[in-house]
Amino acid sequence: MSAAITSKSKAEMTQEELQRLEEEEFTNGPLSVLQMAVHNNTQVLISLRNNHKLLARVKAFDRHFNMVLENIKEMWTETPASGKGAKRAAPINKDRFISKMFLRGDSVIVVLRSTE
Repeated sequence: MSAAITSKSKAEMTQEELQRLEEEEFTNGPLSVLQMAVHNNTQVLISLRNNHKLLARVKAFDRHFNMVLENIKEMWTETPASGKGAKRAAPINKDRFISKMFLRGDSVIVVLRSTE
């Protein structure tokens, strides 16, 4: 990226400079993981704030990490309630398949490239 663009604040940039900056951030910044997943149609593993994990293909995303996902496998762990004085029950791994989903970015903790 040129030094002229990085030295300016976003308020001082022209529309064209803002567009170039965003493209640069999408191809080289943290969003590049999602950019590559969309371009190559590969899966990503997404950890969410509710301790669920999603293994999915990203169809679209924005700078807020909002995503349109397809072929999602959602995975989580549940601990069954135990009776009074009973020993704690073993956690149970659960999962389900979801064909399409819009995921709001504020629930995303981390996005990892999946090894297929």
